[in-house]
Amino acid sequence: MSNSIRITLAVCTLAFLAACGGAKQDEVVYVDEPAVSNEPVFTGKYK
Repeated sequence: MSNSIRITLAVCTLAFLAACGGAKQDEVVYVDEPAVSNEPVFTGKYK
């Protein structure tokens, strides 16, 4: 193989490895929902 083909192949290989190897796994974050109480509802009667 000629040098230009080897250089092109090497650059393509490095680009492929950089693209695949640079991917990081996403972090999973769990968020607790705040405690929500029901608001009083008007029932038509006074207490």
